[in-house]
Amino acid sequence: MSPRSPSVNEELRRRSRDRLLQATVELVDERGYEATTLGDIADRAGSARGLVSYYFPGKQQLLQSAVHRLMHHTLEAALEREPRSQDGRERLARAIDAVLGLAADRPVLMRTHMSGVLQAQGFVQCPEQQRLAFLLRDTIKRYGSPDVDADYPLLRALLMGAVFAVLLPGAPMERGRLRAELFQRYGLEWELGVPPSGKPLGGTRHGSRDQWRSK
Repeated sequence: MSPRSPSVNEELRRRSRDRLLQATVELVDERGYEATTLGDIADRAGSARGLVSYYFPGKQQLLQSAVHRLMHHTLEAALEREPRSQDGRERLARAIDAVLGLAADRPVLMRTHMSGVLQAQGFVQCPEQQRLAFLLRDTIKRYGSPDVDADYPLLRALLMGAVFAVLLPGAPMERGRLRAELFQRYGLEWELGVPPSGKPLGGTRHGSRDQWRSK
């Protein structure tokens, strides 16, 4: 049997890594972070236990990469769903709705992720995070940002703050209210993206795109 080519080996490694990331999302969502072991993740992924340590330095780094992968796939699906749109305002609305939707639909997973980000090791710069960042940067660029390097971190911070507010134990904010505030900041019409049922909340129909830059 002839040896596998480097490209085949790379594809096998990618698939193995993806299985571990998917297994992490599933198990943490089902059982919580503390009840999920690296051995459990390897078993769910059908991988050897040693592969987890080969790809990731620890469980927290594995979780962050897994959630960033989920966020990237969710955001990509939202941006590219039919009817497809190249309009920057529509794409930004879709991005906001996708991130808020993850917080509302996967609270255990996203709360665990946010908790890990706030710990000492902080934000993990992994390939999955870089893909997510590329999509968000592209979104704010298409929206019309004159300074993507400044406006992308602001968008990221606002989305993270909104996720934290949705997930705050004991005092969560209502998703529609947070959506209204973000849409108002970016001057987006309520009907863009995937609006929840009900009427717009407080002044989001006729915002100006430049409002948020002056705040």
